[in-house]
Amino acid sequence: MQFNQTKTYTNLARSFAGESQAGMRYQLIAKLATAEEYPVLADVIRTIAKNETYHAKTFYDTLICKAGNSANIRLDAGYPFQFGTLVENLGFAADGERAEHDEVYPTFAKEAREEGFDDIADLYERVAGVERDHEIVFQYLHDMLKEGALYKRSKPTLWVCGECGYRATTKEAWKICPLCKAKQGYVEIPLPFDQDERRKK
Repeated sequence: MQFNQTKTYTNLARSFAGESQAGMRYQLIAKLATAEEYPVLADVIRTIAKNETYHAKTFYDTLICKAGNSANIRLDAGYPFQFGTLVENLGFAADGERAEHDEVYPTFAKEAREEGFDDIADLYERVAGVERDHEIVFQYLHDMLKEGALYKRSKPTLWVCGECGYRATTKEAWKICPLCKAKQGYVEIPLPFDQDERRKK
């Protein structure tokens, strides 16, 4: 069977389209965060958007490598078109990342392996691991923002100004930086887990 007649061929095209759209959606969420004076939150989201763009590139490159150029690939797939408040958008993003790592990419990996493309199956499994981390970050940010706790913690926490580097250990970050007068949205957002802890979830 030629590669362009396999499920994996279509799955790679769907993955490229999905990751490309995710990267753009996250750029729009980051723009909204900036407008609402959360520039550090916007930077976190932009980093994830960049990750999605590189995932798209990897799927695109794999498709070209295996199949060569294609004038058109017809896809029968659904893609989310959701946009709301900043909190809602973070929730939408978490849901999308969960679907990718729980359902979509494991299915694509299984089909690739069944068709004899272990290298592509491995690619899907690696990307799914990153999407799992993305879900954790988006869900955490959603919950913290929804609860009004993005810059509050129950225990003393180290807060760092992303503009001047001023540091203080308190339960809540300052509203205005005592050193450079930057607004609270410039305070670095401490995430509750390091890379190893994320992998255990």
